[in-house]
Amino acid sequence: MSAVADSGHRPTASLRAAATVIVVRDDPAGMQVLLLRRIERAGDRSSGAYVFPGGTLDRGDRALHALVRGLDDAAASRRLGVAQGGLEFHVAAIRECFEEAGLLFACDANGQLTTLSGVPARELEQMRAAIRHGEASLADVCQRLGLQLAADRLAYHSHWLTPPGLPKRFDTRFFIAVAPAGQHASFDTHETLELRWLRPADALAADLKLPNPTRHTLRALAGFGSARACFEHALRLQAIECIMPRIGVGAQGPRPVMPDEPAYAELGRIDPDGTRGASCELVPGRVVRLSQRVWRVTADNGSMMTGPGTNTYFVGGAGRCAVIDPGPDDDRHLEAIVAGAPGPIRWILVTHTHKDHSPAAAKLKARCGAPLAGMVARHPERQDASFVPDRVPVHGERIVLGADTTLRVLHTPGHASNHLCYLLVEEKTLFTGDHVMQGSTVVINPPDGDVAEYLASLRALLAEDLEWLAPGHGFLIDRPAPAVERLIRHRQAREEKVVAALRALGPAALEDLLARVYDDVPPQKLPVAQRSLTAHLLKLESEGRAQHDGARWRLAHG
Repeated sequence: MSAVADSGHRPTASLRAAATVIVVRDDPAGMQVLLLRRIERAGDRSSGAYVFPGGTLDRGDRALHALVRGLDDAAASRRLGVAQGGLEFHVAAIRECFEEAGLLFACDANGQLTTLSGVPARELEQMRAAIRHGEASLADVCQRLGLQLAADRLAYHSHWLTPPGLPKRFDTRFFIAVAPAGQHASFDTHETLELRWLRPADALAADLKLPNPTRHTLRALAGFGSARACFEHALRLQAIECIMPRIGVGAQGPRPVMPDEPAYAELGRIDPDGTRGASCELVPGRVVRLSQRVWRVTADNGSMMTGPGTNTYFVGGAGRCAVIDPGPDDDRHLEAIVAGAPGPIRWILVTHTHKDHSPAAAKLKARCGAPLAGMVARHPERQDASFVPDRVPVHGERIVLGADTTLRVLHTPGHASNHLCYLLVEEKTLFTGDHVMQGSTVVINPPDGDVAEYLASLRALLAEDLEWLAPGHGFLIDRPAPAVERLIRHRQAREEKVVAALRALGPAALEDLLARVYDDVPPQKLPVAQRSLTAHLLKLESEGRAQHDGARWRLAHG
């Protein structure tokens, strides 16, 4: 499992420290993972779920440090990224695994993992029960059997925080360990009802109730062919960051939203405590408040080209507001705009005149009387012919919407020659239209679209002080600079593929280049990809790096 990008959150006093051990073993059919089914308890979100052995840290875990072999607290804490107490997570994982599954990660006097072969099964069960009921400790077991805890046999794997808004929250460290040879796992009947060894892929395919961290961990483990390879991979992991899902409400009700999902950053902004029941889906016609000054309503025009639909934004407040991108010519969306406006509409602003962004502008102007601002494209192909602006904003112009609400205009040609972005200065939020979209790159349509202009416009954004991007399609995007840099790298990588294809194929028709340059694109998207390929070729031609004879393209020489 690769380290996951940091969600930006760290444990707080409201989180209960916990540890989990993912026990793996080899089987002729492939690597297996130990799963325990929790007992049914009213009000327990994990009731009846299949989980890895684990639980919360106990006060007595610190006292077990002296019985640990091969790892001290300083080294354990460095590995876990805590000031101190890292060894307690290892100890807790070992203790919980023994209590719940009967597997003891402990070494004998020779440093070998114990097989417990000389201990009667009934005696082991009595030891586990005594620990569970507080009548003995794991230290008592180790002293009785002459063992030391083998904390070095646990490899730190991942770090999960329970989503905000839930009644119980945990700060849990996950470890990987190879099952001790000769020992036999058994469930405890107190916390668990069943024990199963399953290949990760089989566990995912089976009709099992799996908590979100368990499911994602199984997916991460599914590619390993052996227990040793899985363990050693965890040993090599470098920066392991917190993974904190958030709770979002979808069509099927509340669910955990992972940091790599589109809605994650927006949920963190509008519902940081997980108490508002914020949506993790873009529902057409529903007005969503994004900040003190910003609202969004999405058109019902989702498609391969528009993703979940075109976003219309309100900026301002109860006194007066601006509408950015009224969207397609859809009367239902128009009514949603009029009904959802937080105040009288005094400005209508358009990012560009593609047919999913501006056609509703004329009808909205007729309804509310607000002036229409935007630019007309250099080329009429694929543009909204009905668009007639009352005024044309210029780059750097400031549009004052109120005493503390100002938009600054940025001319960002590339996707379209007339593309504008609007920066809400007070919130450092950029309304990007199609200049930056969530989850995909934009299509560059020549002759109006231009790759060189697009790259220059993206690079210009890196000089802006931005905290949020509000795209024309998708949810709010945080960390704007990395998002823009990814787009630049993507375009550069695509251009490198174009040059490599020209070099490999020699003079080649556009169709032949398309198959090689966009071999990672589904067939249904190739007609659209061909437009961007043409744009890249025209850029190379303008730079003197490519030529064509009307039918075939080749690299320029000399």
